Amino acid sequence: MAVTKGRTSMGHQTPTLKVGDKAPDFEVPIVNQDGTFKLSNSRGKNVVLVFFPLAFTPV
Repeated sequence: MAVTKGRTSMGHQTPTLKVGDKAPDFEVPIVNQDGTFKLSNSRGKNVVLVFFPLAFTPV
């Protein structure tokens, strides 16, 4: 697991989800828009999460 400088990994403290498990709720800011995305607002819908660095962020 990659860890950003200055942060510590919590992978050993996070339970692994299995097929059929409900994902824990979370809320994140929407980039380049006002507002946030909250997973619980999409319950019952198919959700695909994609994480990638933006063009203006250091990698």
